[in-house]
Amino acid sequence: MEVCLAVVFPWFPRRDTPELYDFREISLTEGMAMLTGVNQWAFPADMPALDAMELAARLGFQSFELCVGEDGPLPLSTTQSEAAVLRKKAEELGLVLPSLGTGIGWKYPLTTPDETLAKKGIEQTAQALQLAQWLGAQSVLVVPGSVTSDLSYDDAYENALDNLLALVPQAETTGVTLGIENVWNKFLLSPLEMRDFIDECDSEHVGAYVDTGNIILYGYPEQHLRILGHRVCAVHAKDFRASAGNFDGFVMLMEGDVNWPEVMAALKEIGFDGALTAEYGPYQHSTEVMLRHVRTSLEAIISL
Repeated sequence: MEVCLAVVFPWFPRRDTPELYDFREISLTEGMAMLTGVNQWAFPADMPALDAMELAARLGFQSFELCVGEDGPLPLSTTQSEAAVLRKKAEELGLVLPSLGTGIGWKYPLTTPDETLAKKGIEQTAQALQLAQWLGAQSVLVVPGSVTSDLSYDDAYENALDNLLALVPQAETTGVTLGIENVWNKFLLSPLEMRDFIDECDSEHVGAYVDTGNIILYGYPEQHLRILGHRVCAVHAKDFRASAGNFDGFVMLMEGDVNWPEVMAALKEIGFDGALTAEYGPYQHSTEVMLRHVRTSLEAIISL
């Protein structure tokens, strides 16, 4: 079984692109622990990426997900030399950069029938793929778009599929996987549908980016993981209390309705051994306290 995998050491270069680490060529090892990871959106928006990485490493995280977009925190205009600085810093800190977060699809959805918007979404996602390769990341988070009252589900599906297929050559060239995330977009709600959507792309560089907390309103993350299987290339660790029924339901890890023992069992069953990347916003008064809570919770989850 092929899985998307991240480890701290050793580093293995790709055969075809020496500058990119190929996590997929590393064999699973009995007893290897998943990594505690954190997303850049957990830090204040004005905190430079290097400072955020240093703080994450100091507090004991093993991986870090940089986030890119028009408005940052990491700009899409980041150059190869600037990416090299970030990559070198991560290596010095002992941090893996397993994935690249983006919210491009909210503003420029791949589901849209508007060719101008779709083209912008394709162009920016292609930029993110290139940046991910420079950083040595193995996947890019993709929000595919949304179903709306003005856009039917079937049309959204066909539009997203066509536009994603346009990105497959770039993904295969860079060796970076397009990770389709389950988000609150009224689209690809079923793991069966997500599985079939990914399979229609017919590329090992299109996979599923599973967000555990986002699923709780309409499903069970452990079921999604088992059905998606080897297609799972990345995981956002979040928790959610269903009784809230809205955005206020997102709570700290292990405080919500995610069945973490079952999630961990499912991850082990499908052979996922990469980073569990927490996606949380900073606390109002102390980012560091929030990060300590997240890291402690991730360690407890991984030990289940």
